[in-house]
Amino acid sequence: MSTIGDYIKQERKRAGLTQEEFALRAGLGLRFVRELEQGKETVRMDKVNQALRMFGMEAAPGRIRK
Repeated sequence: MSTIGDYIKQERKRAGLTQEEFALRAGLGLRFVRELEQGKETVRMDKVNQALRMFGMEAAPGRIRK
């Protein structure tokens, strides 16, 4: 798994949710969910965390792995 978007997509599918269903349940816009899963580099972190909370996760600052 290389990105948060990949993680969201994998977990959403594991939960049996379409992008539309996930967006509705998470309280996010469908466009945001699509862009997140496609790896858009400029997204709002509060919304990223809103999506991650659906799976009991949260993005936090950390060192870049090389």
